[in-house]
Amino acid sequence: MSDTPPDRLSTNPRSPHFDMDVLQRGIGIRFKDRERKDVEEYCISEGWIRVAAGKTRDRHGNPLTIKLSGPVEAWFENAAQDAPEAAGE
Repeated sequence: MSDTPPDRLSTNPRSPHFDMDVLQRGIGIRFKDRERKDVEEYCISEGWIRVAAGKTRDRHGNPLTIKLSGPVEAWFENAAQDAPEAAGE
């Protein structure tokens, strides 16, 4: 697994952009120079994130989301499990 997070990722298991292995490593998101912990989905190349709109739910019980546009940065919070350790340790 590379040290670069995917361009697009979702926390919704029904999304085609859902990837449990990547999510388990932890993803950090910076949107408009502010770290966000409430991101449901993001796309770096298109420059947007989706966040829950309060506690509002749709008729299926899923949170309603709003799409915010702006610069998006993503990084892994945890190192890959199969990454080689630094030499000399």
